[in-house]
Amino acid sequence: MNDHIRPQPGIMEIALYEGGAAHVSGLSDAVKLSSNENPFGPSDKAKEAFQRAAHKLHRYPNTDHAALRQAIAEVHGLDPDRIICGVGSDEIIHFMCQAYAGPRDEVVFTEHGFLMYRISAHAAGASPVQVRERERTTDVDAILAACTKRTRLVFVANPNNPTGTMIGLAELERLARGLPKQAILVLDGAYAEYVEGYDGGAELATHLPNVFMTRTFSKIYGLGGLRIGWGYGPRQIIDVLNRIRGPFNLSNAQLDAAEAAVRDQDWVTRCRDDNTRLRAWLAEALAEKGVPSDTSTANFILARFASEAEAGACDEFLKSEGLIVRRVAGYGLPNCLRITVGDEASCRRVAYAIGQFKAAGAQS
Repeated sequence: MNDHIRPQPGIMEIALYEGGAAHVSGLSDAVKLSSNENPFGPSDKAKEAFQRAAHKLHRYPNTDHAALRQAIAEVHGLDPDRIICGVGSDEIIHFMCQAYAGPRDEVVFTEHGFLMYRISAHAAGASPVQVRERERTTDVDAILAACTKRTRLVFVANPNNPTGTMIGLAELERLARGLPKQAILVLDGAYAEYVEGYDGGAELATHLPNVFMTRTFSKIYGLGGLRIGWGYGPRQIIDVLNRIRGPFNLSNAQLDAAEAAVRDQDWVTRCRDDNTRLRAWLAEALAEKGVPSDTSTANFILARFASEAEAGACDEFLKSEGLIVRRVAGYGLPNCLRITVGDEASCRRVAYAIGQFKAAGAQS
């Protein structure tokens, strides 16, 4: 090994991201409820657009993503010139850290926030700053107290992953207006579509110069396998991010499928309505079995157990029953399991299995 060849500071501080498990050894038909995927998949229109894209695989995609940006703008009432598209919202998050944070800078996020905030901060050589939450909910006062003259970015997922909790737009605006003048508030709206009437922070990003919003096609649109996201904010920030964005970061298949998906808002409404109904049912069913959860506004619930040992034992039992959920000790929640809201059969199956687990524990 050559000791003179070293990576940039911060790179080796990154713990490799682990996605939700997808398989159980010895089982071929396990139900995956670990990655917050839409159980109904993408709309037929998105699938048809993806299939048509097969006829132009030999063509380079458009570098400015104009058609997709226009579609997003029309659906959400936004300015297409203030939109940037990326390989999932993860890439947009990475762009923000690459462009605005570096050595001696700080990137702030909440204690149970998305792991990519820490990873992207380290990748840029910046210092990640973790701020406490209040009962697994974003605490604006705690964030403001943690900010210093070195703070460059503040990430807030709203709704948050993995807690499912969220705060109101008035609180988000108070946070934005209270930040140091050199800091940008990045509102991660990956689950925004699951909250009826919520714009993900788009209006704030339209009117405030220090607010930027990220969104994704991976969740309610059912396109997680294609990796498409977008960001929206001040034109000055978009101009900066486009200077570091790869010119061909999205393929024709990604662009076409995403455009068809965002224009099919009937599918989004159907998926949101089903998720709302099944999420409420699942949370109530688990509560009746002695497994509480906070009110979730996303497509998952955070089931709380008495201890890390009980959460781990329940996870192992669910695996034995062919049900894959997500342990979230890496998010600072060792006594919890994050459970994606699947279709009705999956919800009933996981609720029944957890009931069996709790009943067996009560008898032992």
